[in-house]
Amino acid sequence: MTSGDTPLRLTDIAAQAQVSEATVSRVLNGKTGVAAGTRHKVLAAMDLLGYERPVRLKRRSNGLVGLLIPELTNPIFPAFAQVIEQALAGHGYTPVLCTQTPGGATEDELVEQLEARGVTGIVFLSGLHADSHADPARYQRLASRGVPFVMINGFNEQVNAPFISPDDRAAADMAVRHLEALGHRRIGLAIGPTRYVPSARKEQGFTAAVPGAEAEGLIQRTLFTVEGGHAAGVALLDRGCTGIVCGSDPMALGVIRAARARGLRVPEDVSVVGFDDSPLIAFTDPPLTTVRQPVRAMATAAVGALLEAVGGTPVQRTEYVFQPELVVRGSTAPPPLRT
Repeated sequence: MTSGDTPLRLTDIAAQAQVSEATVSRVLNGKTGVAAGTRHKVLAAMDLLGYERPVRLKRRSNGLVGLLIPELTNPIFPAFAQVIEQALAGHGYTPVLCTQTPGGATEDELVEQLEARGVTGIVFLSGLHADSHADPARYQRLASRGVPFVMINGFNEQVNAPFISPDDRAAADMAVRHLEALGHRRIGLAIGPTRYVPSARKEQGFTAAVPGAEAEGLIQRTLFTVEGGHAAGVALLDRGCTGIVCGSDPMALGVIRAARARGLRVPEDVSVVGFDDSPLIAFTDPPLTTVRQPVRAMATAAVGALLEAVGGTPVQRTEYVFQPELVVRGSTAPPPLRT
């Protein structure tokens, strides 16, 4: 790691930012004619290489933008937060990360604190807007106070705001189709509580893909955690499932743990599909087959929609739906032969 006393090496910064040394020089000297995105790449390269920014490069923030996320234990939320914060920084805004913890501040309390600090806008990620049992009036009141906001993961038709969502129904469908193509005929679903919009939509996709009345008996509703996945895995294995689709990657890891606890091998005896493709999930044992949530595209779109609202563009109750992608790895295979 270099220190603030180490002379800046234009060659290193240019290579890291993938720009010319002349461009780096223009940024360092505060010259005009450099696109905002390019300038951000150069500053990011300096940060990654451990260079301290010269005082003249320290710019005034355009404002604070709150980012509310439900937790940090599920790696998909830090993944979203990182891309959102990078996008906001690229536009000159200072992100303020607010994480809910058991016994800590509620979403409403965090919003109140952000408003007290004069935030320019708020990004809600898998918040109360995704809970069909929660009162949406809180967001109507927030809008009436003139605070722009955007919602990720969880559409609510009673809230007048831009929504960014993956196609959860398609995600469940493609997971089931993948297992069916491998030869699985008894496929289960481990999902979170269906009061949450993403869970309800995945369940809809699953029931549409699994014909017959047996689909309901192959759905296990639990918590979006490793422990929840373990409990669901036990129940679904008891019902003879050879393939299990999960509502999150941590749940999938819980299912794998449940299978191994009873001496079953993954994927030789049971196949498991996760959801999210969160960081490091490709390095599990076995590497997890999962449905990738397009985090970067969704996060970038969310920031773009928020900044349009900040700029005065009228906000519409619109849901932007992004297509997920099946990533096949080592946790799925044909079912064992029955003798």
